[in-house]
Amino acid sequence: MKKNVALLSLVAALGLTACDKPETQTTSSAANAENKVYNVGVDNTYPPFEFTQNGKLVGIDVDLITAIAKDQGFEINIEQMDFSGIIPAMQAGMLDIGMGGMSITDKRKETVDFSDPYFAAGVSLVVAENNMNIASLVDLPDKKVVVKNGTVGASFANNNTDEYGYSIIQVSDSASMFQEVTNGTADALMEDYPVISYAIATGGLKLKTVGERLTGDDYGISVLKGKNDELLQMINDGLANLKESGEYDEIMNTYLD
Repeated sequence: MKKNVALLSLVAALGLTACDKPETQTTSSAANAENKVYNVGVDNTYPPFEFTQNGKLVGIDVDLITAIAKDQGFEINIEQMDFSGIIPAMQAGMLDIGMGGMSITDKRKETVDFSDPYFAAGVSLVVAENNMNIASLVDLPDKKVVVKNGTVGASFANNNTDEYGYSIIQVSDSASMFQEVTNGTADALMEDYPVISYAIATGGLKLKTVGERLTGDDYGISVLKGKNDELLQMINDGLANLKESGEYDEIMNTYLD
């Protein structure tokens, strides 16, 4: 008799647990993310989106993903690396989120899923401030163009060498790219417009942009394709909330005013 009572008690307990389980799963994405830490990859040589100031990593992307994480209730750990290594690090499982002023392109969409766009950019042609011979792409035959590995500027340069007749120098960071043109090793560079404009305005670079923007790109926040739908939804929800509250504009104005 005692065995039967004990067995009935165990069944009842299991039944209650089974009945309770669906209710505990009907939580929001943000609630599920509480205490979850996501690794975010950025390129810290990409002002105004991410750069080091007084020993601290700052910038539009840093402030934006921090605010999104706070809004959605998850935590982040920011990893700094060369831009070209961000997507491979995501594929290797080292990163959950990729940023770094990452343009939304069809090629990248083969590997990652993007958030809603958060910034309208575009690639510019840049020369030394005293260069009066290059005003547009048609002036580049037999010239040397430097680009940073893995960027939209690099992709554009590689796709248009035959048409415009220039050769390409590839480097791994923005500072090296700027120096190549400043010291005359390269005749021009191709870089995202907001980045190069900020660098010229604040860094005292002896460079200038010429001609029209070469592309029209939007920046997005990336996650590994088909693997992080819930995280991507939280990023989009957080971005929308920041825009509605005005915090998004505050972040942009901090670095672009």
